[in-house]
Amino acid sequence: MLILTRKKNESIIIDRNIEIKIMEIEEGKIKLGIDAPRNIEIIRKEIYKNIEDENLAAINNRYKIEDIKKLLEK
Repeated sequence: MLILTRKKNESIIIDRNIEIKIMEIEEGKIKLGIDAPRNIEIIRKEIYKNIEDENLAAINNRYKIEDIKKLLEK
């Protein structure tokens, strides 16, 4: 993991086409501005984790339903 120190209005560039800029620092919170091409998906990590958990739950439920169907066919 790369750790950088930035001040308000300073930014970093990722892969020559994504800019992350410190917009505001206040009361322990940082506002970030992200300038990236439209084809780059940007999602907060907690939302990404929720989506991942829901997908895993759906997969697990699918297999359980298929198992029940197999039992009923016998």
